Amino acid sequence: MNILFFLTPKAACSCVYDDYSVRQAMERMEKTTYTALPILSRDGKYRGTLAEGDVLWALKDLCNLDIREAEGRNIMEIVHRRDHAPVRVDTDIEDLMHKAIDQNFVPVLDDKEDFIGIVTRKDIIRHFAEQDSLPRNLRQIV
Repeated sequence: MNILFFLTPKAACSCVYDDYSVRQAMERMEKTTYTALPILSRDGKYRGTLAEGDVLWALKDLCNLDIREAEGRNIMEIVHRRDHAPVRVDTDIEDLMHKAIDQNFVPVLDDKEDFIGIVTRKDIIRHFAEQDSLPRNLRQIV
């Protein structure tokens, strides 16, 4: 099975750019209500994952709990607790699933290492539930 079947394309993804300030990232996260977002360079490269907890600690440690200071601090100064490991577009479904076990989304890169979208754990589970590949009691949840 091709992982592109599960792909949410870049155009439909919420993300932050590596030149965003901490405040801009906070506002994007508030607007989208996602707890983690991919960080991209302006030329489309995946740079990491920004999580709410990372922003919270940055607000304390980098910005001295001052939202005005958050405007002058770049998100790449933030220590990332954990970056979501990306996969290449030609990755097999088994490797994708191993990544999705530990990540709520998996960034997908093309053969030029450009970010092309994400695969969510939810979409993988939903697919297998629809295929009757999950136990009945788990299908009700999805």
